[in-house]
Amino acid sequence: MTRLIEFALRSRLLIVVVGALFIGAGVWAYRQLPVDAFPDVTPALVQVFTETEGLAPEEAEKYITYPVETAMNGLPNLHEIRSVSNFGLSVVNIYFEDGTDIYFARQLVGERLQLAREEIPEGFGEPEMGPIATGMGQVLFYFVEDETGKRGPEEMRSIQDWLIKFNIQTVPGVTEVLSLGGDVKQFQVQVRPVDLLRYDLSLNDILESVKTNNSNVGAQFIVKNSEEYVVRSIGLAEKVTDIERIVLKVKDGTPVYLSQVADVVVGGEVRRGLATMNGKGEALVGMVLKLIGTNTSDVIRSVKDKMEEINRILPPGIKVVPYYDQATLVAKCLHTVTKALIEAVILIVIIQLLLLGGLRPSVVVLTAIPFSLAFSFLVMRYFGISANLMSLGGLAIALGLLVDGAVVMVENVDRMLRESDPAEPKIHVVARACSEVARPILFSLLIIVIVFLPLFTLQGVEGKTFKPLAQTMAAAMLGSLLFAVLFVPVLASLLMKRPKSEGTEHKEFFVLRWLLRAYRPAVSFFVRKPSVAVAIALILLVVGGFLFTRLGSEFVPRLNEGDLLIRATMAPSISLEESRDTMTRFERRLMERFPEVVRVVTRVGRGEVGAHADPVNSAEAFVALKPMNEWTTAHLASRTLRQNGGSL
Repeated sequence: MTRLIEFALRSRLLIVVVGALFIGAGVWAYRQLPVDAFPDVTPALVQVFTETEGLAPEEAEKYITYPVETAMNGLPNLHEIRSVSNFGLSVVNIYFEDGTDIYFARQLVGERLQLAREEIPEGFGEPEMGPIATGMGQVLFYFVEDETGKRGPEEMRSIQDWLIKFNIQTVPGVTEVLSLGGDVKQFQVQVRPVDLLRYDLSLNDILESVKTNNSNVGAQFIVKNSEEYVVRSIGLAEKVTDIERIVLKVKDGTPVYLSQVADVVVGGEVRRGLATMNGKGEALVGMVLKLIGTNTSDVIRSVKDKMEEINRILPPGIKVVPYYDQATLVAKCLHTVTKALIEAVILIVIIQLLLLGGLRPSVVVLTAIPFSLAFSFLVMRYFGISANLMSLGGLAIALGLLVDGAVVMVENVDRMLRESDPAEPKIHVVARACSEVARPILFSLLIIVIVFLPLFTLQGVEGKTFKPLAQTMAAAMLGSLLFAVLFVPVLASLLMKRPKSEGTEHKEFFVLRWLLRAYRPAVSFFVRKPSVAVAIALILLVVGGFLFTRLGSEFVPRLNEGDLLIRATMAPSISLEESRDTMTRFERRLMERFPEVVRVVTRVGRGEVGAHADPVNSAEAFVALKPMNEWTTAHLASRTLRQNGGSL
């Protein structure tokens, strides 16, 4: 330690430049950190979805889920496999050991999916991996509004899928956009059985004719007059009349067209989910999923900017309106932690100025805070730790400890400068003073870090939740140790001066003198009567232990976003239409009885697979509320809930 301090004092310019660069690099690293509300506790998970054409859960389990599970057995770092088989959908969740790279895991699953496809009967579905997202990846929800009210559900869904969704997916950091609501446009052939008998045709004849007559094929080229002409064979149907003119057979030289045995209409595909809004019926919503490891706030900001561009190119009367995004929660979390950090820094500055009694020593000590924080941000950037409530909370806890080492060194330097021979060079005095306390400072900071070692041993959800707190705090303490050993000697030699007055007696600052006047009699009393001190300590221990048993406990801090998410579960046999009507009545009653409600958007069942696989009897209602200071009937709501047993 002594040699390190002497090296720093010999290279003061180098140390100052390195310190400035360190702080600048820390600011850059902070701006590059992913920002989240909480640490992402989602395990290394790859989901495999398989949509089927109306298979019952038993058949989906037998013919799809089981082959996929079997193909995934034996993968490297595999932890467990879980699956859910619903009507028309198979979901296989493949969990890997913590620390497994998600892209490596997806590569392994993708290779094994080929084996699973060979075991699944033809026509029973095609297994596909879900988006590269986590449980906290649903960062923004929006609805598509038709102010004219003239467009049908098929046209609205086409606008969503081909204009809105396509453009949002071009935003960096967006891995998937899922649609819910409306009707996916289909050309439906409604066969008339009587006409099939009349023309001696079967359903298979209809199916094969439509398939073979709805495609474009290459016809090579022809050479004419020394030039090549590409030959096109266009057979792709683009409208209802194209399908109606498909020839099914020729009887006695007369073609039989599809329109003679069936009606061709435009309709929607079979749905297993929908969305409703504000008690006015169905709506069209979209869910934006962010890519793993991206900055939530940046992604949301970019998506909103893209939505403004999209609104300018949409047909008149159509607009995209976000109704929820995680940026609100992230901003509240960061505001809470940032406010705590700022208040702690202000308090530390005031205390240091009052107790150290000088501006120069205070500047040396307080410089430890930005340096240690910058060191922590660099460590967070290197190890991929996001800025969230837990990681920044670790810095808030450690903030008061970051100056301890610097305070001890500055106080010892100040004492040595007063007691040393005026003829001795100041740099020698500083080196001797810092070397004298370097080892105790090292041990004291290491003891503080050791206290948090149990947090590093946590596994699973607990480890992912609390490890960032321990990691950032340990990094900050390590940065403060580095600052105390290398930078405090340099700054002290540059900023601190010898006392001008004669004598070596140290005169405390007046605030410290006032505190000592009250402290010395109390210390003298307890030294003379140690039994009283022990008795008071035991009493405080008993009282504290009793109060500890009365404290509530929560796994994570409770955050109030200002909105509600209500989960509704209906009868398992309920139809999608009845679920829609039930939730529409719920929304209408909610908005009529409580003026605090701004908007209610409900998701019933599932839309495009990728984020959830709920059946039609499951619904989630997002209730947007006014600011809390505008609430007028909150007490009535709680009383109504109690009287009705939890129902409105």
